[in-house]
Amino acid sequence: MALQSKRKSRLSVWYDKFANFNVETLFSRKRPVGPPRSVFVHQQLPEDYYDKKGKVKKEHTYTTNQVITSKYTIITFLPRNLLEQFRRVANCFFLAIAILQFFSLFSTVSPGLVILPLLIVLGITAIKDGYEDIKRHQSDRQVNYSIVRVLSGGQWSNSNAMEEKSKTFVRGFIPKFKRGGKKNKAVAEDAERDGNKERMDMLQGAPPGAVDLNAPTTTTQPGGPGEEFDGVEYDDDAPVESPGGILHMHHYGTKRPHWKLTTWEDIKVGDFVKILDNEAIPADVLICATSEEENVAFVETKNLDGETNLKSRTACPALTYLRSAKDIADPNDVFTVDCDRPDINLYRQNAAIVKPDGSKAPVDIQMMLLRGTVLRNTKWVIGVVLYTGQDTKIVLNSGDTPSKRSRVEKQMNPQVFFNLAVLAAMAVACGIADALLEQHYFPLGAPWLFGDTHSSDNPKINGLITWAFALITFQNIVPISLYISIEFVRSIQALWIYFDTEMYYPKTGQYTLARSWNLSDDLGQIQYIFSDKTGTLTQNAMVFRQCSIGGRAYKGDPETSTSEDSELTKTDPFLQKSAKRSSSDSDTGLSGSAVPSTSGSGNGSPHVGRVLDPKLATEVKLSNGVLKRFKDHILSADIASAAASTASADTDAQAYAHSRHLHGFWLTVALCHTVLASVDPESGALEYKAQSPDEAALVQAAADMGFTFRGRDKEIIYVTTPFSEGVDRYELLNVLEFTSARKRMSVVVRKLDDEEHRLLLLTKGADNVIFERLKEGHDELKNVTEDHLAEFASNGLRTLTLAWKPIPDDEYEAWNVRYNEATVALEDREEKIEAVCEELELDLRMLGCTAIEDRLQDGVPEAIADLKEAGIKIWVATGDKLETAIAIGHSTNLIGREDNVVIIRGGGDTGRPVYSQMLGAVDEFFPESGILQDDEIAAHIKSDANPTGGYALQRVNTGVTSIVGHDNGNRPGGYVLVIDGSALTEALSDDMHKQLLLRLATQCEGVICCRVSPLQKALVVRLVKDGLGVMTLAIGDGANDVSMIQAADVGVGISGEEGLQAVNSSDYAIAQFRFLKRLLLVHGHWSYARNGNMIVNFFYKNIVCIGILWWYMIYCAWSSQYVFEYTYLLFWNSFWTILPVIAMGLFDRVVDDHVLMSLPELYSHSRRGEYFNLRLFLIYMLDGVYQSAVIFFFLLYGYFSPTPRTDGYDTQLYDFSTTMAISAVMVVTLFVGVNISTWTRGVFIALAIEIVLIWAYTAIYSIIKPSWFVTPVYGNDHYLFHSALFWLGLFFTIPLALLPRIACKSYKSMFHPSDLDRVRYLHKIDPDHDFRHDRDSGGVDYLKRVISMTHGVRRKSLLAPKQAGPRTGSRTDMATGMRTTNTGYDFSMEENGVALRRLQSNLSGINQPGVGGHKRRRSLLHSIGKTIRRKK
Repeated sequence: MALQSKRKSRLSVWYDKFANFNVETLFSRKRPVGPPRSVFVHQQLPEDYYDKKGKVKKEHTYTTNQVITSKYTIITFLPRNLLEQFRRVANCFFLAIAILQFFSLFSTVSPGLVILPLLIVLGITAIKDGYEDIKRHQSDRQVNYSIVRVLSGGQWSNSNAMEEKSKTFVRGFIPKFKRGGKKNKAVAEDAERDGNKERMDMLQGAPPGAVDLNAPTTTTQPGGPGEEFDGVEYDDDAPVESPGGILHMHHYGTKRPHWKLTTWEDIKVGDFVKILDNEAIPADVLICATSEEENVAFVETKNLDGETNLKSRTACPALTYLRSAKDIADPNDVFTVDCDRPDINLYRQNAAIVKPDGSKAPVDIQMMLLRGTVLRNTKWVIGVVLYTGQDTKIVLNSGDTPSKRSRVEKQMNPQVFFNLAVLAAMAVACGIADALLEQHYFPLGAPWLFGDTHSSDNPKINGLITWAFALITFQNIVPISLYISIEFVRSIQALWIYFDTEMYYPKTGQYTLARSWNLSDDLGQIQYIFSDKTGTLTQNAMVFRQCSIGGRAYKGDPETSTSEDSELTKTDPFLQKSAKRSSSDSDTGLSGSAVPSTSGSGNGSPHVGRVLDPKLATEVKLSNGVLKRFKDHILSADIASAAASTASADTDAQAYAHSRHLHGFWLTVALCHTVLASVDPESGALEYKAQSPDEAALVQAAADMGFTFRGRDKEIIYVTTPFSEGVDRYELLNVLEFTSARKRMSVVVRKLDDEEHRLLLLTKGADNVIFERLKEGHDELKNVTEDHLAEFASNGLRTLTLAWKPIPDDEYEAWNVRYNEATVALEDREEKIEAVCEELELDLRMLGCTAIEDRLQDGVPEAIADLKEAGIKIWVATGDKLETAIAIGHSTNLIGREDNVVIIRGGGDTGRPVYSQMLGAVDEFFPESGILQDDEIAAHIKSDANPTGGYALQRVNTGVTSIVGHDNGNRPGGYVLVIDGSALTEALSDDMHKQLLLRLATQCEGVICCRVSPLQKALVVRLVKDGLGVMTLAIGDGANDVSMIQAADVGVGISGEEGLQAVNSSDYAIAQFRFLKRLLLVHGHWSYARNGNMIVNFFYKNIVCIGILWWYMIYCAWSSQYVFEYTYLLFWNSFWTILPVIAMGLFDRVVDDHVLMSLPELYSHSRRGEYFNLRLFLIYMLDGVYQSAVIFFFLLYGYFSPTPRTDGYDTQLYDFSTTMAISAVMVVTLFVGVNISTWTRGVFIALAIEIVLIWAYTAIYSIIKPSWFVTPVYGNDHYLFHSALFWLGLFFTIPLALLPRIACKSYKSMFHPSDLDRVRYLHKIDPDHDFRHDRDSGGVDYLKRVISMTHGVRRKSLLAPKQAGPRTGSRTDMATGMRTTNTGYDFSMEENGVALRRLQSNLSGINQPGVGGHKRRRSLLHSIGKTIRRKK
């Protein structure tokens, strides 16, 4: 950990404040969190809500629903942008110099011409910033102008007060449905087309009979073309009053309650909104009613918390009668919603419904739809808006758009300060020397001082004037063209990134986009990457890959190009046959009435030929979140054989036993879950609605194997299997819930269709949890299954173990009594329920295990492995639970094969404080790190020497021996820290915890933060960024990643399936995580090397010019006169020397891109900041000083001969100064060329242009006749080009000036070559060399060994670095002391969710409620060794 010095000088403190000044603090006022609020429905605001003037008090005025991520408005653009630009010290200096020259005493040319370069720089930068922000405004507009249905009409009015909307930078377009009809014919036609589209969108949610399908669509009102057109929808049964349907609205139509299409930014607190399936939630909404049975709604929360599984939400029981606009608009329905103040906690909401009679109904987070989530698998939801805009949880967890500056730009400020200090010293020296000389020679009657007797021109004041003139003379020491050149180069670099086809994603047609053009060089210095998991590393989809049943492993059929596994619907002959039986049974009354869909699909519009009963469906639709079907012809044959053998009496015992395992395994998969079954009204196929993609994959696989779950009717579950001819019925008696502590889920079911009515316990969970509850015996099956689990886990698959047991009736009756008593206990209810569940979940019988692949984004493991090899540390911050995060860590190579996982969990369950857990981890795994010896940390450790310490240093209790991992802490792979959200809350609470967390984390190769909120993600980024002073990059794809992206130095958004929230707030937008590798290793490396070298060369070339001017001061009495003719100085940065450095910034390549991709270790040169630092800057400054001295003194003394002219006249100033100018331009041009690693066509052209330009200008400028305009160098060509001293001076000065640089580069490349030198040399002599082979042999270290050898290459194989593989390492939970060998278990389920509550409540009827080969390479490298020996 980089510890900063506690004592700083006042100057350093002042500079730190200046460098870290954030302009946004002046323009973005963080709105304070308001007090608890009351939302009034059908009632006026209380009198105490108004002030004396009759206005609503500020604390009772709610923020608008308008959310703006842009930086500027039309008012703040100019002052804010100027402040941002004048954070550059150089701009302040240029402004001061320009103002100085507005005074006639110091004027050299026109004052307007002087300030013009600064205005150009400021203007171009402002245009670039404005363009970037316009793009942000356009993205904001897409969100703020999204459409939602809001209650309107009738006697409804919303009395809750709202703030006014903010004005934006660019004029917002009018929503299409509000466009008037007064435009020309083309516009009217466009509006009609738009209206048709919107009409179809609205018809999607309109009930039958509410709209006239044959009504004409029009955008013109009967009241005239100037009136506003509104989209209106009715959902009651009354006839439509408007003859034009819902899109032809008359004046009197607004009297009826209806749903009006409204933009998101116009939503108010207290509004009732209607949201349809697959629509995003516009604000934080309290659910009143839904289209589903039991008023359940499903939402996708991956934008909010990163989890892919659907979450179930339920309506507030006190408001479920509000199912239509008419019901809500009833003025007699008065109530108030008392809410807590806006809170960042995503998992907490405290509110209550208060009726006029004083009765209250509680409201919690399970009844809320939060902004940023998407409604799924639910036809419609009606709710009341409680929080809008800045008060919503998603926005509270994000921040204002920061004004980011690159590290290179920050590092330039000290260098500019250094040059300014040199400039000040030069000016002071000139002023003092001039004053002393004038005061000495004036009394002696010096002719050049004749007339210096005025108040503004005398020896006493001229020293000060000379000082000011010196500032103007030497002002180019800080080149103004540097900044405009950097802006230009970065803009072109953004285009290089955009047009890189290697980062183009053809599936979406998206290129990589640089949204912030000034951070390209930061991409080359990244040290820490913070990544989201869901949607960033994974595809949010599962694939059922393999399974083990009764000791036999089934690994699925190999994938083929003609596979039908991913078909959306699949017709199964068995399903058809089963459906026919079920239909006949239904006709005869044997199977009961048709089971309505538990997801409310029966409310949809019926389709001809389609059935809505899941029992009658003949097709199974591929579930959402499942990529492909499971196929295994061996397993299918075994199932068919087992089904046939059940009817045969001569089946052998082994076949019979495996038949029972097959039946029990797939029956457990088909019955033990919370999935809902319904019929897709479009296709008529059976579809599953799951909260978790894990469950969807399992139930889908069971259906693929013939065990089809066909829905449940409260406590009755319907399933078809190959072992029976009809639909089997099971009575669901109890659900033993899944929790992170239990790591298992069980159901107790009774089979209704057999005479015995057997009771079964079906269980699924983690392997170690299931194994320790198995019945004694059958060790062989257990051992085989363990081997299969290890094999599945080694392939990166997520495993789940299944078991079952029969339950005697009397045992169950006694247990059920105890279970019911525990469920109604008022004290320690959870503990009592868990204890009773433990009683039943014993003596289980092993069935087998499943292996599911959490499909990663393409190339993610390889990209992470390469980024780690590049020396970048990767942290993953996710909202998923701990097991999921660890499983993804293994499959993505973040956790290697030999790595150990150290877990820090919140101490709430175990009582062990988080600080104590971290101390224990350091003491056990990093005893020699010196962390515990740190005075600040040691002060908190309780010991004999420090009895007042707050935390005792405890070794971890290893726990149960059977699940302890072997050699934990001694594995060669290193450590990965895993910390959950509750522990992170405590660890970020104060500086004491932060320091220890940071010290512990830096000892680990990676860190995984799970169950974290969006705000915690940002806090973790800031902890590392500020605590270590490192360059950070954050990457994500959802709204929950916005705060993290904004907090990092560089933010990257993935424009995936989660919308544009992350992209809108990012600096770079990519389509896939794997593109991040090329973005950093190639474009980041190139950009940083180009920009760093360009800047130091820029400073260098100006030092050459200023140095020549400075040396001339010795011979001009320190009078600040120019040695050059003024135009040579004026065009120095704009014409003579600009193109080579621009070419360096655009075309230079340290090495080619395929080399950088093949050898990620080369990124370390960029990451360590080798291309731009103070040492490099000083070296280039010394180079410039030396070259200026060689040019000036060699030519000056060369021209000290009697005269170089043939006419005998003495040498004029411009005779030798023009030679100096030409020599300086050629030296600078060639010097920059020497520093360019790759000479491309663009480089050749740029260098040639500069040399030709200076020669052509000199020749043409010297022949301009005075009759055209007067020049001081007329005829100079006659004396210049005919002089031997001119040619001799150029011949000697150019090689002498370049000699030190060329000699040093040659010596270094021959005797002390860097990795880049070796790679460049290899690539030069063998352009087709495959560096991937070198990487397999050891990478850069291999090249070092080979090239440094003097006796050829020894023929021995070099061990390739071990590839990071999936999960065989151990992990230690510091909260419990449990050390386990991870076998890949993971399962996602919402704990204490609505789905489980619903299952438990449905059981109320019978129970109490519950819950090229080596030879050529040798020859090549041998020749390299011989070459080096020759050079030595």
